[in-house]
Amino acid sequence: MRYRRATAVLCGLLLATHLPAADPKPERVDVPYRLTDTKHVLVRVKINGKGPFNLICDTGAPAVFITKAVAKKAAAETDDKGWANFDKFELEGGLAVEKARGRVEDLFQLDGMNSMGLAGVELHGVIGYNVLAKYRITYDFTADKLAFESIPNFDPPPLVPIKGAKGQGGLDAIGPLMKTMAALMGIKPNFATQPRGFVGIEFEEKDGIVVKSVLPGSPAEKAGFKPGDKIETVKNIGIDDSKDLGRAFAKAGVGVKLKVAIKRGDTSETLTLELGRGL
Repeated sequence: MRYRRATAVLCGLLLATHLPAADPKPERVDVPYRLTDTKHVLVRVKINGKGPFNLICDTGAPAVFITKAVAKKAAAETDDKGWANFDKFELEGGLAVEKARGRVEDLFQLDGMNSMGLAGVELHGVIGYNVLAKYRITYDFTADKLAFESIPNFDPPPLVPIKGAKGQGGLDAIGPLMKTMAALMGIKPNFATQPRGFVGIEFEEKDGIVVKSVLPGSPAEKAGFKPGDKIETVKNIGIDDSKDLGRAFAKAGVGVKLKVAIKRGDTSETLTLELGRGL
């Protein structure tokens, strides 16, 4: 009997040692985005701690492209082929991309769009395949965030060599041409848009809209919000659920003051929330 038990235990140990290791659980980060006037998906990015810069998510682009002006601000040094390795590449929402690199180049497409103000916001580059391929991305245009989910144990295939903007069949002349047209037509782009308001609150649906957590040092903490506070009303904002409230805060500009009525236990109180600067 003892022999059978020992054999069973030994077989179990042998099986356990040969079982394949489970893949690490993918990490998900919700990245705020906005649609430009031209319906491009725009996210905000910090490069080497500088920014934020407005980059378009472009699944048709082979790599990250940033303008020469952005590279200069971010102190991103290029090699003799026009590539730069970034010490830090961070998307708004807390997504930090490891070993990110990009092409430093003034794309004629962005140059022309910026000249005429077509996107409604100044564009500083694009995020292409070499970064996007690292994630499983959920696009939901009824939401205000994109879901980036890391893909464990996957490295995108290496890029093929990318030639410079010159020699594109004359297409590189479109940017300067659009600049000239904009000047002749008297078009002056207006990029005086307000940055996204920053709050520092995480909400949850729990018999109403309840504060789940408060980021230390955030405008929410300074206003006096605490976990467990129930949001009852926000002056001039109609609230149906936490998504509506999150969108309203996102649309409000930096420095905007909002009167927020909360209920804490049996006590009702009105807090003044002054929105701060996001990424």
